Amino acid sequence: MSLNSLSVGRFLLSTVTRRTDCGQFAASLSIRSGSGTGTHDRVFRFIPLFPSRRAAQRYALAQGREYLALPALPA
Repeated sequence: MSLNSLSVGRFLLSTVTRRTDCGQFAASLSIRSGSGTGTHDRVFRFIPLFPSRRAAQRYALAQGREYLALPALPA
């Protein structure tokens, strides 16, 4: 597994990738906000598979940035 993080304002985006049985990479993304007992973490798993770990990380971070750019974040 590989972990890559990026701070965007008050949010921390963290990607997790894993190699699948077919040799490609799957991506997940955690979007965390708050601290201590007020921490909120939303986790997304993506369907596309990628030829490299870095490609999976880039995709997950791009999706996270798009999500945070929404005018009103979904509940």
